[in-house]
Amino acid sequence: MEHKREIRLTASDVKEFVTSAEKCDFDIDVFYNRFIVDAKSILGVLSLDLTKTLTVQYAGINPNFEATLNKFCVA
Repeated sequence: MEHKREIRLTASDVKEFVTSAEKCDFDIDVFYNRFIVDAKSILGVLSLDLTKTLTVQYAGINPNFEATLNKFCVA
C-alpha cells in the first residue's frame, strides 16, 4: 500500500530527513511538481525547492521514519 505525506523542510532539516529515510528497507520518493528524487539522496533532496511543500511517497512502514515525517508534516 502506498503512503503519501506532505512535508516542509529547511536546508538544516534535510540531513535528519535523509538519515531517517536511509534506515528504511523500502523505496521513498520525494516529489515537487514534475521532479522526483530518492529520499535517501541528500543531494537530490537539496536540489528541490525547499520553499515549497514536498510530497513524500513510500510503500513500507518504519516507526522512526513515521516520527520524522510527523515532525516535518504540513498541517
